[in-house]
Amino acid sequence: MMNKQKFIDKFLLAFMILTVFKIIGIAAQLFHESFWSVVVTLVIFLVAAFIIMLVITALKDKEQNRRNSGRRGSGGGNFYLETSLFDRIRNKYEELAEKYIAENDYKKAAKVYMNLLQDNFRGAKTLEDGGFYNEAAAVYLKKLNNKSEAASCYEKAKQYKKAIDLYKEMQQKEKVGDLYKEINDIKNAHSYYQMVADDYTANSQMVKASLIYSKKMEQPEEAQKVLLKGWNEDKDAFNCLNNYFANVFDVKKLEAEIQNLYLKTPSYKKTIYLDAMKHEFKKDPKLQSVTRNIAYEIIAEKVGTRSEIINELKHFNPDDSVILKDISRFKTGRNKMLRN
Repeated sequence: MMNKQKFIDKFLLAFMILTVFKIIGIAAQLFHESFWSVVVTLVIFLVAAFIIMLVITALKDKEQNRRNSGRRGSGGGNFYLETSLFDRIRNKYEELAEKYIAENDYKKAAKVYMNLLQDNFRGAKTLEDGGFYNEAAAVYLKKLNNKSEAASCYEKAKQYKKAIDLYKEMQQKEKVGDLYKEINDIKNAHSYYQMVADDYTANSQMVKASLIYSKKMEQPEEAQKVLLKGWNEDKDAFNCLNNYFANVFDVKKLEAEIQNLYLKTPSYKKTIYLDAMKHEFKKDPKLQSVTRNIAYEIIAEKVGTRSEIINELKHFNPDDSVILKDISRFKTGRNKMLRN
């Protein structure tokens, strides 16, 4: 009789623990779900209560054994039993969640993850996978404080203003600009894109700044200005020059730009200009003459102090076997002169 009473007490304790945490959720379901859905939920909690009762019993038995025995290894079997029991419980919940997902009942699967497995992230991800973006965003925000994932879900739900507010909090200015552009608020979009471009410029990332102007703001002239600024101020000079030329699509205009910029190039930057000419030489046959002439000038100017620069001639005469022989003879003669 006494053992029966203890069993009932333990079961009631377990059931009360669940009831305290779930009563609000169950009550809400009564208004939104079918009778049988609520019955299934109650059955699940009843089974969970019974399992918790078994766990409580195992823990009490372990404590009793510890008190009754002074031997060091006496609790090993109970520990294994409890671990095995918890694993079985968890596996059952995992199977239940997978079953709901297989049935496309993502909301119930999410409840299993969050309420029974205490895994809010998987609960939110399950809601997201099921297309319940607003619900997923709420979990990411309230239970996980994950603004990034929440903003992404609001974006998928086309709740752009909510997403914008979160991206502003996270200082993701380019993303804010993208979403303002999505809702056709061009003024605010450009305002945030300008902030991004200014940040890149301040950090000497001129190419990235130019891409904001050209791709996001559709201002190619501003993109060229910032690339020219990078070239002139030695801020990632080669890439700025290379991208500057890449943005000139008319061959005649590009030829003129190549000549004009070369005339303004200081001596210490001419080897960088030479590297850029190798790219332009391959771009169009109409550019080969001007790029080759500039290359010859630079090589002639620098060969006295940098003899290895003579090797660059082959890039501007790829089919000329004679030039390769001349380069070889020059290097041989140079080496002999140095030895003497």
